[in-house]
Amino acid sequence: MKTSLLADAASALKTLGTVLAGVLVLAAPVAANPELATARLCMSCHAMQSKVVGPSLHDIARRYAGQRDAATRLAEKIRAGGAGAWGVVPMPANPKVTPDEARQLANWVLSLR
Repeated sequence: MKTSLLADAASALKTLGTVLAGVLVLAAPVAANPELATARLCMSCHAMQSKVVGPSLHDIARRYAGQRDAATRLAEKIRAGGAGAWGVVPMPANPKVTPDEARQLANWVLSLR
């Protein structure tokens, strides 16, 4: 009986460990980088150094440099889209980007100055 209780406890701890590991992975902050930008289709219209459809990421970083609310505004534009700030071609909304991903992407772009 003692062996059975120990086996049950070990099994329960193993299951709990698996669940906690999954929670930690889901709760971990998203690290923005070129791979995330590519996965969220940002790089379909933007390049690091040159204008494609939209401005280069470096140009975006330079324009927003020093603005106190730059990360928040840029994250909103990433999700909602925008028009008129960079010319006549509008930036489409990207609602599949989560708010956390948008914030991480905005902070990453702003770090490129």
